[in-house]
Amino acid sequence: MAQAVTARRIAEIQAGEPLVLAEHLTKVIAAKSQRTTILDDVTFTIPAQSTLLNLLTGIEYPTAGHIVFGGQQIRRASENQLARWRGANVGIVFQFFQLLPTLTAEENVLLALELSRTMPRAQWRARATECLRQVGLAEHAKRLPSELSGGQQQRVAIARALANDPPVLVADEPTGNLDSKTAAQVFALLAELPDQGKTVIYVTHDPRLAAQATNRIDLLDGRIVGESGALLPAAERQGRAQ
Repeated sequence: MAQAVTARRIAEIQAGEPLVLAEHLTKVIAAKSQRTTILDDVTFTIPAQSTLLNLLTGIEYPTAGHIVFGGQQIRRASENQLARWRGANVGIVFQFFQLLPTLTAEENVLLALELSRTMPRAQWRARATECLRQVGLAEHAKRLPSELSGGQQQRVAIARALANDPPVLVADEPTGNLDSKTAAQVFALLAELPDQGKTVIYVTHDPRLAAQATNRIDLLDGRIVGESGALLPAAERQGRAQ
């Protein structure tokens, strides 16, 4: 199991070495006599599809292939170990927010800090306030999810994902449950995060949002059918250039 990827480790990664690397991933689901191939020998450094996001975050395991995160291979581990690893390394934003309805916005962010315990308890409340301020919701900290709009709930979800200051944010259709105006606002918030040193990996079926990605891959029937940016491992990019 990969350990927490510290800021120091990220800084030590050589220029051109990807933070996240997946090589020759295959995912097959077998049910009785039927086998369905979800991913078929896919290699990339920035994944972009729900199944790939699940593999990247340790929610699922590939049938074949492996994933390297910050120079360390993600291996099978207990759910508790995986949860601790995710808490330190990856913030996850879901399409349907996944906020606990009985907790306020502030408490939803605090819960992420309590579960991962990546910083001293005395700092939790200040960190939660800062994350809500970052997404423009500090004044709504005491509101329940039912008292917030869809866009506000998604911003709380982003604040929760940022709580532990992970190097990577993974967003699965983060605007898919929002109207177009609100979706643009939420996406603009995500687009600011790379300037703060974050890697943002997102899935979208919206071609307008896909077009804004710095690095992009297009998948069809489990295979890469299009790519742009520095998506392949350096050695393979060099091979293609020759």
